[in-house]
Amino acid sequence: MLIGLPKEIKDHENRVGMTPSIVRTLTRHGHQVLVQSEAGEGSFLSDAEYRSAGALIVPHAEDAWAAQLVVKVKEPTATEYRYLHQDMILFTYLHLASDKPLTHALLESGATAIAYETVQTEGGKLPLLTPMSEVAGRMATQIGATYLQKTHGGRGVLMGGVPGVAPANVAILGAGIVGTNAALVAVGCGAQVTVLDVNHDRLKYLDDIYRGQLQTRFSDEYNIEEVVYNADLVIGAVLIPGGRAPWLITSGMLPNMRKGSVIVDVAVDQGGCVETTRPTTHSNPTYEIDGVVHYCVANMPSAVPRTSTFALNAQTALYTLCLADEGLNAVQKNPALQYGLNTHRGSVTYPAIAKEFGLECVDPLLAVEHTLKACPS
Repeated sequence: MLIGLPKEIKDHENRVGMTPSIVRTLTRHGHQVLVQSEAGEGSFLSDAEYRSAGALIVPHAEDAWAAQLVVKVKEPTATEYRYLHQDMILFTYLHLASDKPLTHALLESGATAIAYETVQTEGGKLPLLTPMSEVAGRMATQIGATYLQKTHGGRGVLMGGVPGVAPANVAILGAGIVGTNAALVAVGCGAQVTVLDVNHDRLKYLDDIYRGQLQTRFSDEYNIEEVVYNADLVIGAVLIPGGRAPWLITSGMLPNMRKGSVIVDVAVDQGGCVETTRPTTHSNPTYEIDGVVHYCVANMPSAVPRTSTFALNAQTALYTLCLADEGLNAVQKNPALQYGLNTHRGSVTYPAIAKEFGLECVDPLLAVEHTLKACPS
């Protein structure tokens, strides 16, 4: 199979979809890999390393995008829509439920799009979302600590306080992978931490692990308001797999929050769990509403691209190889990839996306079977 690795073009997106080690594995399986020149530079991976692994270095984005399987990190931007085509399998993060233009571009092109964030194994685990959720969760606390500084518009509160002075009050909305990792760093910094979730088992897990070092609360309107109004830092860590995040903090709540408090909405990729969330970039990461600092960068892990690239690739490697070796047959054979399939030949194949945009949802197995029968080769 012909496999393409284009360079990421989102603002300060320094991750790369494949490392040289994955390229070597693919080429040894008989596949040809086209790597756009300087695709790995942001993660300190050189063209020479990819060339040594067996890749062909190509000068232009369209060369890499012309492949049968295109592997990326972030969703295509509007300037890349023209590269989408029917005979392509696109394997990347997509977050379509919060991106109507991209959804329609994929449907119009007929491209087969498999989203990292919806690949799901037995027991509901999301193996390709987990590594970036771990990075984003840990970063969220670090970033929040930075923007709490008065020089960055915050309340001027030190996360761990000092003897005789109370530490920062941190509210974490969601006890999943992001929330758990945010709590790990926040507790380590000495902050007063409260985690809210509707899943009692997750709250019990955190309570057992931390043994009084943090508080857990059931996530309902009353508790959210009480905790958020007393917080210096709020971390949005809500996840609805493949769907749009619910608004847990409304615009009407902001005037009741502490002036100079900080919101880090990690759920921004899925529309955000704060009504006033809008995507920002690493070049212009924050804005202020009602005295509350909002940090809503949609590709947070790209700030630590080397860690993020290797963490992501460690999980995507086997799926990439499976798609390269088997093509669409991989979706038939691998239940996790069936969940990952978001669009195929003009149809939506993931229920949450179809529901968000009022579209018909086609069963992923049926969609792929139809194509394979029509084109058995």
